[in-house]
Amino acid sequence: MLSDSETAELLSFLTPSTRPDVKGHAIEYILGLSGNRDGCHFLRSKPDLIVALCALTTDPSIVIVKNCYHIIINLSADETLHNVLVADVKVLPLLVKNFVDPEFPHSDQISTILSNLTRHKKTCKTVFKVLQEEEVGLAKLVDMFCTEGYNKNAKLHYLGPLLSNLTQLPEARNFIMDKDRCVVQRLLPFTQYQASVTRRGGVIGTLHNCCFDHVHHEWLLSDAVDILPFLLLPLAGPEELSEEDNEGLPVDLQYLPEDKKREEDPDIRKMLLETLLLLTATKAGRKTLKDKNVYPIMREFHKWEKDVKVSATCEKLVQVLIGDEPEEGMENLMEVEIPEDVEDKLKEADIKEQQELEEEQKKQEEEQKKKNNDANLTDRQQESGLTL
Repeated sequence: MLSDSETAELLSFLTPSTRPDVKGHAIEYILGLSGNRDGCHFLRSKPDLIVALCALTTDPSIVIVKNCYHIIINLSADETLHNVLVADVKVLPLLVKNFVDPEFPHSDQISTILSNLTRHKKTCKTVFKVLQEEEVGLAKLVDMFCTEGYNKNAKLHYLGPLLSNLTQLPEARNFIMDKDRCVVQRLLPFTQYQASVTRRGGVIGTLHNCCFDHVHHEWLLSDAVDILPFLLLPLAGPEELSEEDNEGLPVDLQYLPEDKKREEDPDIRKMLLETLLLLTATKAGRKTLKDKNVYPIMREFHKWEKDVKVSATCEKLVQVLIGDEPEEGMENLMEVEIPEDVEDKLKEADIKEQQELEEEQKKQEEEQKKKNNDANLTDRQQESGLTL
């Protein structure tokens, strides 16, 4: 890494008045540093360099500006730099101000940075506070997210993960779940937003976090929100269900077309199942999912699913759907107090289950790899005219 004198010389090149080619080479060097852990750790101890880079995000050169944002994205991806960026460099006010400008050309980069900085609760709280101080509340973020073409220069897909991260905080969840604002209703259609897996996953993550607050479950499942079809449709396939199976299902889930496709991302599928599982934590939630005949959708999904971790989550949900009701006093699973020794045993069981799932996943991947290798060998033999 650079010595103090070399660092000082590098810093002297990061000024608006420096020749563009010299400035560009200096920034490219820092960009390379920011691409690896050791380089990030070096820059963590040099906040003056980061301050200078932030100042150059207004440089006349588009290339220099893009590289500066790319460096900040790389730094924000390293959790150990979060406090430096937020507390020492104080990047947030400038980022937030530019982010909400519908004409700003680099809002996608800013949304990525803000998404990175809110992954962990401590800096998430700081970002939320600055948003309030800059008069950019959640209402503005939701409007930006839901307004197609809000910024003609940016797609703003990373607003989805940003909203999801912010809902780690109770105050953010309370805003999303405010019955008078209709925020959650505006977000629901994005569970099937095909143009971006990032935006789709962000919305489902937001709903998932909000469902940890069981007091809202009955409202979410009621006609006022009707969350169930939006969670089930991405998991439903083209299989033809019987009249009996279709009966009771939400109308949107009945008689689906032959070309109906399921959510392609396994992490999103797992998150959808976990959200449904959260909704079964209360007696009212379990009754609704059973009355709405969710089981046939899950039965067909389980037959189709190949990812062992997703399958395991599906099995947990099915067990709740077809199982007996908990005994009196344990109807709300989120309020049941678990003895410490039992909790330890459950954690051990979860760890063991996770290890078994990972081993099974690895086994499946190796089998698939072998099949692919065998298929490639056969193709090569056929091309060369050889036969076994």
